[in-house]
Amino acid sequence: MRASVGDRLLVHGRTVGQHDRTAEVIEVLGPEGTPPFRVRFEDGHETLMSPGPDTVVRHVTTEE
Repeated sequence: MRASVGDRLLVHGRTVGQHDRTAEVIEVLGPEGTPPFRVRFEDGHETLMSPGPDTVVRHVTTEE
């Protein structure tokens, strides 16, 4: 999994009733865009994250 600063991680709920969560990548700590990532969730919580198979990267596109 590769991500860049500004990309969004969509973390799917793993149990019934658990909602999907979205986090913004604010720092990439691994080489060449690989985990771990420092992320910020919608509620402002920040954490280090090495995403698993329940996570999808939503790349930010830049328009020129």
